[in-house]
Amino acid sequence: MGKKVKKHSSEFKFKVVLESYLKDNVAEVSRQYGINANQLSLWREQFISQGHHAFEGDALKGDAKFRKKIEQLDNLIGKKEVKISILKNYLDFYVPLDGK
Repeated sequence: MGKKVKKHSSEFKFKVVLESYLKDNVAEVSRQYGINANQLSLWREQFISQGHHAFEGDALKGDAKFRKKIEQLDNLIGKKEVKISILKNYLDFYVPLDGK
């Protein structure tokens, strides 16, 4: 059975990378936070090469996911409004105005 992949927030990654530079010990910090030392080394490389933009991709992925969900919900609302309009037209056509 395979291991479960953990998703870490950009804030967590930044905090761990910063602490690894302050302590100057990747192995100790990776053990402390329960992450693989190789993963921490990758995060450190990303931070050095991309600076403060290194972990923003995670937040952007989340934003895109929420935008897609909002779009789906907007479409659903639009479909419901069309159905309601059709039903109102149906009732107006088949129900006499005097209610009899």
